[in-house]
Amino acid sequence: MQGLRLPQINHVHLVGRCTRDPDLRFTQKGSAMCRFSLAVNRSYKDKTTRDWKELATFVPVVVWREAAERCQERLPKGSPVQVEGRLVSRDFEDKTGQKRTVLEVEARQVQFLASGPAASGSGEGGRASGEASQLKDGGGAGAPQETQGEDLEEVPF
Repeated sequence: MQGLRLPQINHVHLVGRCTRDPDLRFTQKGSAMCRFSLAVNRSYKDKTTRDWKELATFVPVVVWREAAERCQERLPKGSPVQVEGRLVSRDFEDKTGQKRTVLEVEARQVQFLASGPAASGSGEGGRASGEASQLKDGGGAGAPQETQGEDLEEVPF
């Protein structure tokens, strides 16, 4: 088994609804960072009752730079959204001093799926059903430089 090379793939593609209004913050160096949670539902048939049931999975999402600011403006609670990105884990200490680890999606692309005034930004009117607005993280792969490596403590939580 030695010498076996596995491809390193870290790609997440989710469609769901925002569970709360996005939280926009800025790093000390001025980079925008937006956090929100996405509810992704899965339907399944209960084997004993034969009824259809839904199971929700709640996924934390972080978006950077200009895309973060647009998410704050255009993604109110309940909005349908498609997120493409990668899984990232980070460690932090909570208020009681306990070390915690969180796994979240760092978005590279966010696509707004809702039509109407909430999805069109500053009062442009509604969009045709099925039309979507798309944001891409313009800075390449991942978070801005000041949040990589040893500077993670300056990211506001």
